[in-house]
Amino acid sequence: MALAEGKLEKGVLTASLIGHIDSGNAAQAERELTALRRDAPEAPVVLDMDRLTYISSAGLRIILRLRKERPELRLVNVPSGVYEILEMTGFTEMMPVEKAYRRLSVDGCEVIGRGANGEVYRLDADTIVKVYLDPDSLPDIRRERELARRAFVLGVPTAIPYDVVRVGEGYGSVFELLNAKSLAALIAEEPEKLDEHVQAYVGLLKKIHATEVRPGDMPDMKAVALDWADFLRDHLPAEQYEKLRGLIAAVPEDHHMLHGDYHVKNIMVQDGEVLLIDMDTLCMGHPVFEFASVFLAYLGFGELDHAVAERFMGLDYGTCAAIWDKTLRLYFATDDPARLAEVADKAKVVGYTRLLRRTIRRQSAAAGQAVIAHCKARLAELLGRVDTLVF
Repeated sequence: MALAEGKLEKGVLTASLIGHIDSGNAAQAERELTALRRDAPEAPVVLDMDRLTYISSAGLRIILRLRKERPELRLVNVPSGVYEILEMTGFTEMMPVEKAYRRLSVDGCEVIGRGANGEVYRLDADTIVKVYLDPDSLPDIRRERELARRAFVLGVPTAIPYDVVRVGEGYGSVFELLNAKSLAALIAEEPEKLDEHVQAYVGLLKKIHATEVRPGDMPDMKAVALDWADFLRDHLPAEQYEKLRGLIAAVPEDHHMLHGDYHVKNIMVQDGEVLLIDMDTLCMGHPVFEFASVFLAYLGFGELDHAVAERFMGLDYGTCAAIWDKTLRLYFATDDPARLAEVADKAKVVGYTRLLRRTIRRQSAAAGQAVIAHCKARLAELLGRVDTLVF
């Protein structure tokens, strides 16, 4: 049986140590590691210990010799028992050593949310886990945890992930949310309380938008939106592109927090308290960028096919439209149809810009072509009457 296996990807050799390595087979393990390095002797090495059950002092000396040749050596997915050996012998102070993540299964678990980056499952009454779609998502998880921590410190009620786990071939973040339900689930269960739920929803949104962020602590949404517009340079008539980019560029700099994906599936209610989840989209900027994503979540993504929005939100399209309308009325404290239409138009300019770019990039055949044509037509109409995105 092999004691070492490996693969070379993007110039990095990831070698796996396997089984029980002691004085009786350490020499074989070292020969196998040497053979793995033969084709790329100068490549950085990562030792994956996910399948290692035990390592003796003879095996540890292999690691020391390898580190002498490759000072950047990292040890990853180290099981608890092996980690204790490395910690006791001082290896954890000599080189980067990453402990293995606890494994979880979400088979049969209720899906309580879906987004562009992952799915959220309820594991039990106390616990939910966000499973990331990208199997190489550890940097994204660390970034989201840091963004969530910053929001929490600034006073925004946030569900803080307390553990990172392996789920299948990917990773997940675990949250403790005792008997919590998403606001979307509550609206589905209690349609007669829609006004009450939207009030809580808007109250949290206002709190987020009233929270000032230090420049550089979160992404600037205006810069992101300018990138969206620039992508469309060759997909829109020159006059429309120039006006679109000019409108976005003219939005004032704003250092207040935005969620970036604010809808009722990303809000959990626990003992009457609303808590934000899915914090990887946290950013800062003018509220027009927030309302663009809100419009897309409730109406824009499903404008041509209502079933798209209904599958995503778990609510019928009429309810989604009602949430959008009530959100605008409560947030801006007005029932004036002209004022509400003005705000909606500004948000839609940014929303259709994002949706058009997204659809073109995904190149999604016939259905995609219909969305592209729809977005272009709506942008042409809106750009004909919208002269500022500020409200």
